[in-house]
Amino acid sequence: MLLIRCPWCGPRDEVEFRYGGQAGISYPSDPDALSDEEWADYLFMRDNPKGEFRERWVHAHGCRRWFNAVRSTVTHEIRATFPIGEEPPA
Repeated sequence: MLLIRCPWCGPRDEVEFRYGGQAGISYPSDPDALSDEEWADYLFMRDNPKGEFRERWVHAHGCRRWFNAVRSTVTHEIRATFPIGEEPPA
């Protein structure tokens, strides 16, 4: 089981959180102008690296705030959590 550190509530059990996908994906500025292929690419195509990966999480059973995490896709270790819009801690 993972122990996830909420930037506002501190360390909590993973059952309190929900995964929100890859961090840093911006909504298209004009979605009506996208072709079906471009829209499908936006919706479904994500990075799948081996190693560190930035993700979005929400503390669903706590403060209900969204935040970013850096997680190893190899070990599942969460190496850092930080508010959206900020850079990960060094």
